[in-house]
Amino acid sequence: MIGSRKAWLKGLGGLALLALVAYLADPAALLLRLRAADARWLLLGLMASIASNMASAWRWHALAQWLGLPMRRMDALRWYFQAIGLNVLLPGAVVGGDVYRAMVAFSTAQSVAAPAPMHAVHAKAAASLSVLFDRLSGVWMLCAMGACGAAASASVLAPALHMTPNALVMAACAGGLVWLCLPWALLVWLRKRDPSAFPAWIAPLAYAAARPDAIHQGLVQALASALVQCLSAAALALGGLALGVDVPAAAWAFAMAPIFLLAALPVSVGGWGTREAASIAALAPFGVPAAAAVGVALIYGAYALAQGALGALAFGLPGKSRQKDPRPR
Repeated sequence: MIGSRKAWLKGLGGLALLALVAYLADPAALLLRLRAADARWLLLGLMASIASNMASAWRWHALAQWLGLPMRRMDALRWYFQAIGLNVLLPGAVVGGDVYRAMVAFSTAQSVAAPAPMHAVHAKAAASLSVLFDRLSGVWMLCAMGACGAAASASVLAPALHMTPNALVMAACAGGLVWLCLPWALLVWLRKRDPSAFPAWIAPLAYAAARPDAIHQGLVQALASALVQCLSAAALALGGLALGVDVPAAAWAFAMAPIFLLAALPVSVGGWGTREAASIAALAPFGVPAAAAVGVALIYGAYALAQGALGALAFGLPGKSRQKDPRPR
């Protein structure tokens, strides 16, 4: 009962914030922008968003297999889009979809149809870690690209931050470099430790880090995350072009970080409200009117709704088993 009440409060709070942001941005101007949107740019933006999530599913599949989970690529794709559907429909932003992904990965690892069913404790840890580090790898690259965008847009952002352009460039480059090195430092540290000495909840990662292909897998994750964020930034920019918002690529590289991060906060349904507020703040230094900034965020949210519908349709479509269930019936 309490959980249901909190969910409703989050949903209503997000909708109230969205209504407030739309009101402050001038509803008439916002509606005019949306009505005049170019359908061609909208369609290209949707395609870029779908491609971004397909790349995300591929990244998760590669990470899950590296951790020892018997996951098929098509199952990972189906489950990922199902998770998007849950993210759009349930309060808590990405939390609901991530929990779902962990649950189906755990069930598959223990299934008798798997080539080598995993022990429950190891399977639960591997499933949870696959989702956690898949999400963290995306945030890691998002923040790194945001730092690059901030450095490239220093002349525009510096006055708003009360900094000199040179100071902003140095801070963004230094912070971005340290940030990029963090996961590699973790990998090196894990490889120097005895995997059997780690607690069960992180043991799958420790054993995977000790494998000879650990560095290669790290590069795969980094490249996949870069591809995901580039496609996501493209979807955001194409939505902007549909509304006549034409700013440099560096501006989108910077703006996508606060927009996507605030949309992922578990305080609303599907990021509605927080995403639009972040869009106004992030795009204002580049001269984008509030109504246009809110419109861009609404379009990006609509892309998620469309893919969430695809995910909802995917529920109830079982994946094919690898082999026949040998249990007596």
